[in-house]
Amino acid sequence: MAKTTRQAPDDARTAGKGPAARKHSADTLDKYRRMRDFAATPEPGGVRPRAKGSKRGAVRTSALSFVIQKHAARRLHYDFRLELDGTLKSWAVPKGPSLDPADKRMAVHVEDHPLDYAGFEGVIPPGHYGAGTVIVWDRGVWLPDGDADAAYRAGKLKFELRGEKLHGHWTLVRMHGSRQKEQDAWLLIKERDDAAVPAAELDVTEAMPDSVLAGASPARAPGKTAKSTKDAKGAKPRAATRDTDSGTGKAPALPRRAVAAALPLALSPQLATLVERPPADAEAWRYEIKFDGYRLLARIDGDDVRLFTRQGHDWTSRLKTLAREVRALGLPDGWLDGEIVVLGKHGATDFQALQNAFETAHVESIEYYVFDLPFYAGHDLRKVPLSERRALLRRLFEGSTATHLRFSEDFEAAPGEMLEAACRMKLEGVIGKRADAPYVSTRSNTWIKLKCTQRQEFVIGGYTEPKGSRAGLGALMLGVHDGAGRLRYAGNVGTGFDTRTLAKLRKQLDALRTDKTPFDALPASVKGLWVRPRLVAEVSFGAWTREGRVRHAVFHGLRSDKPAGAVSVEQPAAPAGDKRKTGAAARKPTAAKGKVAISHATRVIDAASGLTKGDLVRYYERVAPLMLPHLRGRPIAMVRAPAGVAGQQFFQRHGDTLRVDGVNVLDPDLWPGHPALLEIVSEHALVAAAQLNVVEFHTWNSSKRSIDRPNRIIFDLDPGEGVAWPPMREAAALMKAWLDELGLDSFVKTSGGKGLHVVVPLTPRAGWDEVRDFAHGVVLHMAHMIPARFVAKSGARNRVGKIFIDYLRNGVGATTVAAFSARARSGLGVSVPLAWDELDGLKGADQWTVANVAPRLDEIARHDPWEAYAGTRQTMTRAAARLARAARSQP
Repeated sequence: MAKTTRQAPDDARTAGKGPAARKHSADTLDKYRRMRDFAATPEPGGVRPRAKGSKRGAVRTSALSFVIQKHAARRLHYDFRLELDGTLKSWAVPKGPSLDPADKRMAVHVEDHPLDYAGFEGVIPPGHYGAGTVIVWDRGVWLPDGDADAAYRAGKLKFELRGEKLHGHWTLVRMHGSRQKEQDAWLLIKERDDAAVPAAELDVTEAMPDSVLAGASPARAPGKTAKSTKDAKGAKPRAATRDTDSGTGKAPALPRRAVAAALPLALSPQLATLVERPPADAEAWRYEIKFDGYRLLARIDGDDVRLFTRQGHDWTSRLKTLAREVRALGLPDGWLDGEIVVLGKHGATDFQALQNAFETAHVESIEYYVFDLPFYAGHDLRKVPLSERRALLRRLFEGSTATHLRFSEDFEAAPGEMLEAACRMKLEGVIGKRADAPYVSTRSNTWIKLKCTQRQEFVIGGYTEPKGSRAGLGALMLGVHDGAGRLRYAGNVGTGFDTRTLAKLRKQLDALRTDKTPFDALPASVKGLWVRPRLVAEVSFGAWTREGRVRHAVFHGLRSDKPAGAVSVEQPAAPAGDKRKTGAAARKPTAAKGKVAISHATRVIDAASGLTKGDLVRYYERVAPLMLPHLRGRPIAMVRAPAGVAGQQFFQRHGDTLRVDGVNVLDPDLWPGHPALLEIVSEHALVAAAQLNVVEFHTWNSSKRSIDRPNRIIFDLDPGEGVAWPPMREAAALMKAWLDELGLDSFVKTSGGKGLHVVVPLTPRAGWDEVRDFAHGVVLHMAHMIPARFVAKSGARNRVGKIFIDYLRNGVGATTVAAFSARARSGLGVSVPLAWDELDGLKGADQWTVANVAPRLDEIARHDPWEAYAGTRQTMTRAAARLARAARSQP
């Protein structure tokens, strides 16, 4: 009989108490193994720790892996793990990492985990330590600042993260006092650098909630079977599902476009786009009531049913009745998409009543309206047309006796009549969905919303004191973010509250008090008490004033499922397939020979220069002929900045969330174990990506034809604090001289930011490790020969007054900003190729920007300083031998 283990606190508070928990045994994974029953949990058992990579006291210079796992246990938290001495040193971070240096996030030190835990995603069964769903939220490499072993023992680790979501410099520091004695508490702190973002602009955990292992199959507990697993491994679809129906007692028919697939652990929902009017081709659309509630997705895996919010929080324990009713449907497996609501006296959904139901533990009044079926019976239905997905879903609900579970019906009335009826019933509006559309995990114009009144989310930036007999507060002061990420004052809301809500809001706001207003350019006449902009209010209103304030506003409740940093003015768009062009839409600018429409072309994306989104898209249209040779054939990564360069940014390298004509999705087998990579193949693709808010384009050091053999080496010269520009020019010249001595031709370009890139083209023969080790050797030689100028270790402290030559750009999967790419930073600098003899006249790495680069582009079009690059044929063989001789001769 398998032993059972008790359920541990969800933040793992008991896992690593006190200094005794840090004592090393012969095997530092003993505690990890003692806490788990591997006959029941799908977690890896863990091999013995890998041999330590260095002796005690030695300084590490190589990159180590890190992983952050999002753990939806009883309470959602994030497990932060750093590879060190053959295991993963681990901390449980209840609120997750923050990009704001002012946010010092609690991190509870827990037991070491095995290295193979870094790839674990799965469901830990109830009753076992850490029960809940685990996904890989971020991963990458970390570079310690100095001696990582000594810093870890001393309780203060400083390091750089290079992940898919997190970047820049961080600190983990052990706390002191009672907290430390009780639970070995540390703090995780973001350092102030280019990767830091104020919390008001971005909550990275809410903005990017999903796994980075897109398409990965979930782990299962030993002995557990599920029909979905068998189907996903290539079994033929059930024969009975192709031509049967529920009336025969057999399984409902699967649509023809259903694809056998593993059931994903996490799923982001499709979101609707606000429109001003219904589309003209009414027969192509289906309309449903717009519910005033919380989005909820249900994951069904045999008897295991879990309920997740839009942001990925596991609400199963809060909605046990709904979970039981979903389980009673008897679905073999799948994902359901819908909304939970509470119905008011007249049958309309009541958002405030829904919030009260959670606060007063009266969740039996909550109902779940289900409207979509993205996965079912071992099949991915996302490419199946909506009408067929919903037809199957309707059949699954036939005969259901559930009292809290409903199928969300659509209606055949004209959309105008539907909206009029919804408004008469005091509903929020209606949702339209194209009948032929697939399901996509993003906001799309194939789902549209038509509202009875204007209604959206606002950030709460302050409040006024109550007057007269009123208690709690007078009014909430509202804000929205503009295109540059600034919080603009949008007026007040003082109605829609009851006495209990006023008291609760005042308590929440007092906990966020600050002396400084969060609003940008606040009129002097506006007075109030300021709060940190963390809370989001749902508000309906009659209209916007010319000054950008709301009129006749009514408060409906707080939104815990939407990040404050993403709140801006909701602008109506055109529905999918709508050919009518009126007003601004008729004058919408285009690019790429008129084939790419530029939305919000006048929106300023860089306040420092005043450059707009239209300026950036036009730049990429102009530079495409020069830039495409540096992009074609190489896997790429892109930096997207939807709120401008001062707002939140996303680093994207895979084709799972972005589809653009001309952006080629490469064969997944090129990089086994990872989602498919992307390639830019045309001017249209480059411009279309820029239209989707891509600012930077980065490329691999290898081509898709020889993915395992790099065809260039990158040396990134990165100046530390206090390094002036003339020494940077001299450093690049010294780098060239040493490469010349090794017999390697090299080329130089600006980074568009602070430094310079020295590029060495190669004939692709050596592997990644060999190329990286050679690059490291070159850098070590430079740092040894000229220690006053160069440093081979990363970290801000190490390079004060010196130049760090970043050789880690040459690791597998690493990328470097492409020639002619703009940079997502103030000024919109551009990475521009140079001739070596132009270096002395260069005024700075950001000398050229999107605003002033045009004459330089014309000059390059006439005389390319990198003309010889494509024809350069050279290998590392002789250079490596010369480097080895030089290393042996060093004192």
